[in-house]
Amino acid sequence: MSHDEEFYRERRLPPYVFAEVNRMKQAYRAEGRDVIDFGMGNPDLAPAPHIIAKLAEVAADPRAHRYSASQGVPSLRKALARYYERRFDVGLNPDTEVCVTLGSKEGLANLAQAITAPGDVILVPDPSYPIHMFGFLIAGAAVRPVGFSDPEDFLREAVHACRRSIPAPSALVLNFPSNPTAQVVDLDFYKEAVRIAKENDLVLISDLAYSEIYFDGTPPPSILEVEGAKDVAVEFTSMSKTYSMPGWRMGFAAGSARLVDALKRVKSYLDYGAFTPIQIAAVAALDGPQDHVAEARETYKKRRDVLVESFGRAGFEIPSPPATMFAWAPIPEAFAHLGSVEFAKKLLEETDVAVAPGLGFGERGDGHVRLAVVENEQRIRQAARALKGFFAKG
Repeated sequence: MSHDEEFYRERRLPPYVFAEVNRMKQAYRAEGRDVIDFGMGNPDLAPAPHIIAKLAEVAADPRAHRYSASQGVPSLRKALARYYERRFDVGLNPDTEVCVTLGSKEGLANLAQAITAPGDVILVPDPSYPIHMFGFLIAGAAVRPVGFSDPEDFLREAVHACRRSIPAPSALVLNFPSNPTAQVVDLDFYKEAVRIAKENDLVLISDLAYSEIYFDGTPPPSILEVEGAKDVAVEFTSMSKTYSMPGWRMGFAAGSARLVDALKRVKSYLDYGAFTPIQIAAVAALDGPQDHVAEARETYKKRRDVLVESFGRAGFEIPSPPATMFAWAPIPEAFAHLGSVEFAKKLLEETDVAVAPGLGFGERGDGHVRLAVVENEQRIRQAARALKGFFAKG
């Protein structure tokens, strides 16, 4: 192998679509330009004071700095089980059906390593969050994108893929509320997914990172509420968005003991778990008062409304998302011919407003851009004013 040749796993990864826009953002900031950044879903709210206080308190204990437990300290696994009991009326065994992960992204990637043989076929929604596809590609699988415009069609197409793919698919990824499209589903959708999985010998991987960011008063369900789901499904949740703790890297896998065990086994070779003070602070978050979760939800809802209203007036129609901190917006007609990457670059160049190109979430995402409501209301209105000038010029 020559020195300038890429390694095997590197070759399986295309250049990160967002990298180009990110490079431009950095260059503009270095020039002193004020970039209003809707590109990355990086929450700008702070965790509740009692969570930070617990982190500091435990970190002050000299014994708290040793290696932790790869699958998570028992008190945190129990706290997650209590959350599932309260929120979804689902009972979990904290020893066999829960594993703490370093954010849901790490959990998804390591589960892919644990359950995938080279050449396995994995069904992934298109568009979807990049790790859903690339976690499996890195693990050596063949990924079959399943078109994802409406949930019923998605399941129909997944069944179709089960009949047509050789070898037959071994896993199906679900992500509701969806990143990037913000779509939500009800329990009937999950019942049908579990039925399909059992009929076709599929593993179901549910990414429920946005379980607590919903705006229509209906809390999104968990796939584990479906009877028998634990036979085939594992679900990932995260503290990043719910508790505004993205940099803490705290997530969970819960569900099928067989799948959780596979994940724990791979993880036991790779890490010693998250820093203990972070895990204990996470217990305080899950078990403590939840009013700050409701406040964050309210903040995102207000920002969503300002975004939809002010951008709409500026000439950028944005469908109102029912959940998540994202809006999934079709590229305005006059610019549709550019595709999402060129449109995002042009927008940034001309208005200092950054968005994420839809192509980064899959081929079928190219007609859209994703906007994260991680700027305050005043900055959202400021962005709308810049866009108005941009669209007026045409």
